[in-house]
Amino acid sequence: MKIVIITGASKGIGQELYKQFIESGATVYGMARTNPDRLQGIQEVDITNFEKASNVVTDIVNRHQNEAESFTLINNAGVIDPIGLVGSLNAREIENAIHVNLTAPIQLSNTFIAELVEFRGAKKILNISSGAGRSAYEGWAMYCTTKAGLDHFSRVIAVEQQQAKYPVGIVSIAPGIIDTGMQETIRSSSNEQFPHLEKFIAFKEQGQLSSAADTASKLLRVIKETDFIAVEDPIMDIRQTGW
Repeated sequence: MKIVIITGASKGIGQELYKQFIESGATVYGMARTNPDRLQGIQEVDITNFEKASNVVTDIVNRHQNEAESFTLINNAGVIDPIGLVGSLNAREIENAIHVNLTAPIQLSNTFIAELVEFRGAKKILNISSGAGRSAYEGWAMYCTTKAGLDHFSRVIAVEQQQAKYPVGIVSIAPGIIDTGMQETIRSSSNEQFPHLEKFIAFKEQGQLSSAADTASKLLRVIKETDFIAVEDPIMDIRQTGW
């Protein structure tokens, strides 16, 4: 039995990953703040409620640890807001971006590793990062910063797990530019907030956005076909996989 836990599972890439993992025969659990499509197996939990979200992971591990052959945690949930130049950002949106994009994945990864320390089967963490964590974009200070932090957190785990008896493999992957609600949010901003706005509008108009379904399919291949422990660098970009 393969156990998969996905955050942000009710929409976009998360929902497609949820559906495609189920189709592949895995036992899948989703976490999402809302579940508008009423998908079974998705728990409505705000991942910024760190104690509650961590308890969900603990419960899943305890339920299946004696029968599972593998566990995979996919930290997919993320927010693009606040969009705007530094000096104009809303304090609560700054805090929320840090909690959703960085603190929650740290907390969940910490729980996942702790609860599975004696588990001998395959253990993988896939962090959904962004090219914005590797390049600076005016207007995306919090998104760039939190994704860069997620990448470096992943590097630290990769180093630490080299010493573990039963190591957890980890990859932080940029999934490319995808036609999801996040892109709609970007396009609804202004040039003053986001100087690269016209380029992102053009991505949509010129059909350069990948579909959530196609991206999820590629991410499934990454998870199934990549030895997360043996990778030289846990920082990946899906556009460089050749798939």
